[in-house]
Amino acid sequence: MPTGNPRGPLDAVIVGAGVVGAACAHYASRAGLAVAVVDRGSVAGGTTGAGEGNLLVSDKEAGPELDLALLSTRLWRELADDLPPEAEYEPKGGLVVAPDETALGALRDFAAAQRKAGVETHEVPSHALHDLEPHLAPGLAGGFHYPQDAQVQPARAAAQLLASARRSGAVVHLGEEVTGFLAHPDGTLRGVRTPHRELHAPAVVNATGTWAGDLARLAGTHLPVHPRRGFVLVTEPLPRVVRHKVYAADYISDVASGSADLQSSAVVEGTPAGPVLIGATRERVGFDRTLSAEALRRLAHQAAALFPVLAGVRAIRTYHGFRPYLPDHLPAIGPDPRVPGLFHACGHEGAGIGLAPATGLLTAAVLTGDQPALDLRPFRPERFDQAGAAQ
Repeated sequence: MPTGNPRGPLDAVIVGAGVVGAACAHYASRAGLAVAVVDRGSVAGGTTGAGEGNLLVSDKEAGPELDLALLSTRLWRELADDLPPEAEYEPKGGLVVAPDETALGALRDFAAAQRKAGVETHEVPSHALHDLEPHLAPGLAGGFHYPQDAQVQPARAAAQLLASARRSGAVVHLGEEVTGFLAHPDGTLRGVRTPHRELHAPAVVNATGTWAGDLARLAGTHLPVHPRRGFVLVTEPLPRVVRHKVYAADYISDVASGSADLQSSAVVEGTPAGPVLIGATRERVGFDRTLSAEALRRLAHQAAALFPVLAGVRAIRTYHGFRPYLPDHLPAIGPDPRVPGLFHACGHEGAGIGLAPATGLLTAAVLTGDQPALDLRPFRPERFDQAGAAQ
């Protein structure tokens, strides 16, 4: 069995070639670490490839996740200079709309707390909504504009981050599943094993998204990551009828909910290529890939309620994926003290694409022994008990 790395000793093995693993590889390689990335499938072959590409601050309440999102917003802007046009990075901004005065008041309180945390947000009165989105339905009470919200084509962005890591010396092994861990007699990890090779390194990063709980168990520890299914509708190509990322206020509560039942709140946005993307549903049904007609019906109905112009538009395809859900809605980032040598960068649920750069930067800092840009204590992997409750 081949062992090690032909380019020399490794500092870290990153398991997972989605956008989070790619960002970890990008920043770790840029920091001078010798890195290998291994994935049982292809680049962005899991949750990343099924995402819309949301880069949002608008849906996050003040706290650790918003701090992570604000850091990522800055980093995405830096990365955008090197992204090719096909990555479709668009700092388009977001618009959250309220159907009535009660919802608008709740949005106003939500935005006030965000503003104190560093978010740029502007209230938009009812009469001015159509200046931002001419095709919005009439009768809405108002909304809030978030200029920092952006969009990217997630699979292409992940591929670009991984290509950057390769240019810095990283090696990538695709189509190779991690089947076991290598460990010293005291239990400290010293690498991973695949059907084709052993990769020796003093650090292993778990960036396997929805399957992060499985990899944690393989390493002998516990991380309660569960899949949360979501559907996206894609329309026929259209003129740019939707200028921003637009969603109703109830989407924020859906994101924060822990319910296993089907939830849907339309998020509508145009793309440079023409199709309109319509998400998002959430439900915990394991890895059930069955097409849900009810989920798609709800999305179509809610999107047309926001943008009546879409009522007569053809949906040409749909796709779905599984968000890596952790019970307290915060990712796990950093070292796992229960298994020395194991690090986690996972559990971002539907925000992984947006939060990937900050996660990669923080992971690289921990791997190099530098001071992380944010306090990692809220994201500590060992915060859950065996029942999945945060401690």
